[in-house]
Amino acid sequence: MDFDINVLLNIDFFSFIRDGFFPFVRILALIMTAPLLGEKEIPNRVKIGLALLITILLPSSPLDDNIKIYSLMGIVIIAQQIMIGAVIGFTMQLAFMAMRFAGELIGMQMGLGMATFFDPIGGPSTSVLSRLINVIALLTFLHFDGHLWLLYGISNSFEIIPIGLMSLQANGYLVVLEVSKLLFINGIMLALPLMTLLLIVNISLGLLNRMTPQLSIFVVGYPATLLLGLLMLTYLMTTLPAFAEFVFEQMFERISSVLWYLKG
Repeated sequence: MDFDINVLLNIDFFSFIRDGFFPFVRILALIMTAPLLGEKEIPNRVKIGLALLITILLPSSPLDDNIKIYSLMGIVIIAQQIMIGAVIGFTMQLAFMAMRFAGELIGMQMGLGMATFFDPIGGPSTSVLSRLINVIALLTFLHFDGHLWLLYGISNSFEIIPIGLMSLQANGYLVVLEVSKLLFINGIMLALPLMTLLLIVNISLGLLNRMTPQLSIFVVGYPATLLLGLLMLTYLMTTLPAFAEFVFEQMFERISSVLWYLKG
């Protein structure tokens, strides 16, 4: 079979690279900020390679010929793509921040607030329970194909906000701030049963200390609080996957709302 080299030479490789560069920037911004994929343990080479692979697999429409990468318009569009990808990743991170927040609350109520260690995900001082709940949430995220839903979300974002010179509306950023309140709501909802039980225990121990001052409340209180907290924690772990699924669905719905408000 004859192969015409002129056909290969007539391909505009610069246009081909330009059409894929802007989607690559948005996808890379998502990967750098998304849960699991954006962890510090994953090398940057892997993140860049994964973003490049996703860019090749995702269908993309050709851009306007007036859009140049090395121009003021191109720089503005690159900044917009970084902002869109980072907003999607940050919104999804709020679900895991809620889980870690609940772990911090439970740890303080159980008296395990000092049981901390270095965690590259949650920070240099992370509670043991916070790390445990975060790991279970990550496994639940993978079990329910949350990473695939993220890919669907970034693919859908190109239809909602196509690549081009357009102004992102300020209402979208306000929606992100409004969504951030779910961090505290979901975290408190998850930790509230155990916090309520431990509050009742502390009140009972306080009344017991008033009735029998000879009893050292510091000797009895900490073991009782820790034991009841661990027993309640076993029940909480059984309900954690279902609650995590509810939070993930909630955040995926908010991502679509944020994109539509950004578009205006």
